[in-house]
Amino acid sequence: MEVAVLVYDGVFDSGLSAVLDVLDGANAMRGEVGGAPSWNVTTVGCRPQVRTGARHLVETQPLDRADAADLLIVPALAERRPDALLERVAAEELAPVRERIARTRSRGTAIASACTGTFLLAESGILDGQRATTSWWLSPAFRGRYPQVSIDQSRMVVACDGITTAGAAFGHVDLALHVVRAGSPALADLLARYLVIDERPSQSAYTIPSALAQSDPTVAAFERWARTRLAEPISIPDAAKAIGVSNRTLQRSVQRSLGTSPIRFVQDLRVEQASHLLRTTELSLEVIARKVGYEHPHTLRVLLRERTGKTTTALRGV
Repeated sequence: MEVAVLVYDGVFDSGLSAVLDVLDGANAMRGEVGGAPSWNVTTVGCRPQVRTGARHLVETQPLDRADAADLLIVPALAERRPDALLERVAAEELAPVRERIARTRSRGTAIASACTGTFLLAESGILDGQRATTSWWLSPAFRGRYPQVSIDQSRMVVACDGITTAGAAFGHVDLALHVVRAGSPALADLLARYLVIDERPSQSAYTIPSALAQSDPTVAAFERWARTRLAEPISIPDAAKAIGVSNRTLQRSVQRSLGTSPIRFVQDLRVEQASHLLRTTELSLEVIARKVGYEHPHTLRVLLRERTGKTTTALRGV
C-alpha cells in the first residue's frame, strides 16, 4: 500500500511519530505473518522542510507525491485550545493543506486523521454528511463548527465511506493500528503485543463530563446542579426550573453542546462517579449503586460495561 503522510508547520510531533513508527514496525514484522502486505510510506509537505509544533524540522517530498497514494494520513495539529484551533484550521497558511485533502478525496483516495487533524478534514469539507470522531474534549467545539458532521465522541476509531478518524492525541496509535489491521489482523495483533498496546475501542472511559459541560453556561449550571443530586431521582423539568431556563432550552443546550440528552448526560455523571468509587474505595457495588441513584446494582453493572467497555472487576483494578 502506498501511504502519504501529510505534514505541515505546527504538526503534532507525537502524532506524526506514532503513525510512522507503527507502520515502520508493521513492515519490520510482516515476515512473521504470512500474507501481510507492506506499507510504502512517503512524508509529503508544502515545502522541502516543515517545522513541527515542538520546533523540529521534518524533510518532506512534494505534495504531488500524494497523487499516487492509496491512503493519505493527516496527523494532528499541535494546538489544544478550542478557539485557537478553530482559527488555525481556517487560516490562509493551511489553505494548501485543506486543498490537498479535498483534492485527494475527490479522486476517491482513502483518508485518515486523528485528534485535531480531524478538524482539518472537516474544514476541507470532506466530512460533510459523514460519521466521524475527534478528541472527546474538543467535541463541543467540533459540533458547533461542523454541524453537518455526525460526531461520535465515544468511539476511538470511526471508519465511514473511505474516511477514518480517531480520538485524542495518542489515538494516532489506534489509527495506525487500524490501518495495519485492514491489511492483516494477525500482524496488527502481533504488533500491538510487541508495542504493549491495549485495545481501546472507546473514549468513554477517559471522558470527563464536567470538562465537556464548560462549553456552555447552561450545561455547566445543569452539571453542577445534577452532580450534587446523583443519589436522588432526577427530574429534567425540575433541573431546568432550578437553573432558571425552560425545559426546552435545557434540552437544546445539552444536545447542541454535547450531542446527547440531559438524562443521558446524568447517566454519564453517574458512571463517572461510580467508576471513581470502584477505583478508590472498597464499597460494595450495591452501596455504590445507591450512591449514584440506582436501586439495583445490575442496572449500574450493565451501564458501566456499556459506557466504559470494562467490567466492575476491571474498574476496581483487581
